[in-house]
Amino acid sequence: MNLIEKILARASGGEQVSAGDVVDAQVDLAMIHDLTGPLTVNAFNEIGAEKVWDHERIVVIFDHLIPANSVQTAQLHKMLRDFVKRQGIQHFYDVGKGGVCHQIMAEKHVRPDQVVVGADSHTCAYGALGAFSTGIGSTEMAAVFVSGRLWFRVPKVIKVQAEGAFRRFVSPKDLILKVIGELGASGATYMGLEFTGSAVRNMIVDGRLTLCNMAIEAGAKAGIVEPDAKTWRYLKEPARRKDQSLASDAEAEYTRTLTIRVDELEPMVACPSSVDNVKPVIKVKDVRPDQVFIGSCTNGRIEDLKAAARILRGKEVHKGVRLIVIPASNDVYLKALEEGLIEIFLRAKAAVENPNCGPCLGGHMGILADDEVCVSTSNRNFIGRMGSPRSKLYLVSPETAAASAVAGSLTNPYYQGR
Repeated sequence: MNLIEKILARASGGEQVSAGDVVDAQVDLAMIHDLTGPLTVNAFNEIGAEKVWDHERIVVIFDHLIPANSVQTAQLHKMLRDFVKRQGIQHFYDVGKGGVCHQIMAEKHVRPDQVVVGADSHTCAYGALGAFSTGIGSTEMAAVFVSGRLWFRVPKVIKVQAEGAFRRFVSPKDLILKVIGELGASGATYMGLEFTGSAVRNMIVDGRLTLCNMAIEAGAKAGIVEPDAKTWRYLKEPARRKDQSLASDAEAEYTRTLTIRVDELEPMVACPSSVDNVKPVIKVKDVRPDQVFIGSCTNGRIEDLKAAARILRGKEVHKGVRLIVIPASNDVYLKALEEGLIEIFLRAKAAVENPNCGPCLGGHMGILADDEVCVSTSNRNFIGRMGSPRSKLYLVSPETAAASAVAGSLTNPYYQGR
């Protein structure tokens, strides 16, 4: 079996499962946030449920619209706070107490071999820690809240084998954009993406989270990386001997293998208005951003902020550009403070905001007006994703975003980072 099959076999009490099997799996963790949570609570109440199945396995995180941006949002926040209190839910991250849901889940909760569901499509990020994690609908989540179980069809798996060493100013974001460009936006629908190869083994967990986070943008049900010593260090747990139950078998079957040499990779960009409209940055001309956004569950981690700061140090954002920087969690923000990154951003004339999703979903703290252009480290560039349906959104790495903010145009980071 491959790793996804092993996890689903364990969770459903079977010895062997194969792609296409339908399994009834025990859920280890379930997460909702302030946008999807109210829908879940409404469905929970409508089916007459009184108590959640396990108040210690549910995580509630406020991150999409925080602090509240309207009376309506404030009322929904209040509704969720009341639900948390009434149900005795142990893991609740209110305004100022956490950050972006996927970062908090990775930092505080997820462990290898777990089945994790979240009422958010980018829940697939936690596969970076060797878990099977996937997004589900809010009404499905209400059923999980009641039963602690959910059925899955065991997905086929594509092996993404990334070999070699990244060149300077090229990063995991460029790799996953390349993968999505190769597979297409629906090329992995209801499949798993297993990321492997020397480039992934040498990658720290921050980069692996970026890869798995965007698996959904190729249509994938889940992304996953075999846990290793880097995983245990990230989780602050003692190093463990290699556990074959947490690795794909040598004889495991895959529906396809996609091999990419990262030493031949260059900075990439997903152009409007599809994540698979991917091109090398150097081939996209005359893109002049009004806004640059560095953050989100894809690229708001400490290594992302370091990469951006290396380019922004001693420089200022171009006069016609506004730069928004949002660390993904309080822990990331504190590390950025300790390492002097926040000062670099502020001296560069960036706006640094509290940990939250920010403009990524077009809801808060930096949405776009008609005909505006944003160069962003987030994960989607659909029409109207960050505000006006007449705006345009280009997805890039933190290095490319920082370089573009300084240059005032979409720019290969090599030219600003030397």
